[in-house]
Amino acid sequence: MANPYLPNWEYIPDGEPRVFGSRIYVYGSHDKAGSDKFCDYVLKCWSAPLDNLNDWVCHGDIFHTRADYDHAADTDWTGENNELYAPDVVEKDGKYYLFAYIVNAKGCVAVSDRPEGPFTLLSKYKYTISDEICCNGWFIDPGVLVDDDGQVYIYCGFERSFMAQINPENMYEVLDNTCIEHFIPCELSGRNGFDKEEKLFFEAASPRKIGDTYYMIYSPKRGCRLAYATSDKPTGPFIYRGYIVDNGVDYPGGNNHGSIACINNQWYIFYHRMTNGTIMSRRGCVEKIEILPDGTIPPVEMTSLGFEESLSPYRETPADIACVLKGTAFITEKNIFERVVTNITDGCVIGYKYFDFGEDFSSKTFTFAARIGGCGCDCTMHILIDSEDGTEIGCCPIGHDDALVETRVNIVTGRHALFFKITTDYTGWTADYFKGRSLFELKSFVFLK
Repeated sequence: MANPYLPNWEYIPDGEPRVFGSRIYVYGSHDKAGSDKFCDYVLKCWSAPLDNLNDWVCHGDIFHTRADYDHAADTDWTGENNELYAPDVVEKDGKYYLFAYIVNAKGCVAVSDRPEGPFTLLSKYKYTISDEICCNGWFIDPGVLVDDDGQVYIYCGFERSFMAQINPENMYEVLDNTCIEHFIPCELSGRNGFDKEEKLFFEAASPRKIGDTYYMIYSPKRGCRLAYATSDKPTGPFIYRGYIVDNGVDYPGGNNHGSIACINNQWYIFYHRMTNGTIMSRRGCVEKIEILPDGTIPPVEMTSLGFEESLSPYRETPADIACVLKGTAFITEKNIFERVVTNITDGCVIGYKYFDFGEDFSSKTFTFAARIGGCGCDCTMHILIDSEDGTEIGCCPIGHDDALVETRVNIVTGRHALFFKITTDYTGWTADYFKGRSLFELKSFVFLK
């Protein structure tokens, strides 16, 4: 599956990936298309077999803070202002425990016999730590670690981090005198700017243990990134090591939240991207990463690949898997089945990484075709490889109406990124009428041998 790796109509932010048995599970909150809010009143779970990462199955709504037409609320202390954000799920002694963050209300733990749920309320969090620390029992963005010795740790926070131990006998009681504040600093002295902000904790704590090293994935104050810190103990101190992915590089960025998982001996970072020209309506994405012998994780770029090694240019490519959107362009939902790149204006760049065009051909050109929605303007779509300033292999005139446009382009071989750069020919005083005008919508494209 390409990025986003779930079906087009699914908006799952804050994805927490967990491997249980022979499947990879992703637990997330739930956004809506075109919404002006983060999340709603349900948590969701999707899973895929480890031997077929293209076969994702939806397990439905696994927990609710408000009744809907299919379910009663799983909580009796929540109402209209208590959306569900950023869950985590861990396994302990054959049971699966869901840790829920409820906005404006005390959080809770739910339990199931199956990793996909549905989950039944176990208890609100029980604690004696200060309400100032845990935000009146919200326990924001809970990330949970069950260590090899059976001890359980919870890591939380918004703009300030804290952690504590959970009673492993009941999984909801925070043990007295175990709270540690600022396991990731929220302030540093002596340094300013992005270099400082990149290290500081904002939200989205997610712990992992790899070998003897404890990793903390989190969203730093430079908020488009997922950073990581490491420690030799579950209680820290955690030392900043770098960032893994930045969803705002050549793309309309926003808050980021996710974590890492090892699938078939390959590590991945799960994260989300924004749509609709907002920081809401987030969709789950994934990239391959590498953990080096010294424990560092080199940063990776955003791609259109998802779980694929390469994309085929000879199959229809939906426009919304773009990983580069520069200028005013953004992805929006037209209906359940259709996502397009819209608000395309003069100078916009739309990019996809990576296509494998194959090797030697007998001809020197092939055909490029695209489905577009016209907006009453004329423009040109330049088709380039490797970068927005790379080799131009052809260009395609775009007209006024909804159409299938075609053009001959130079043969390409091998693996390349693909970019579309949009230009207009409006000149003189009339050009002001078309400045900033939406020129067309891109629906999909394909190359034909």
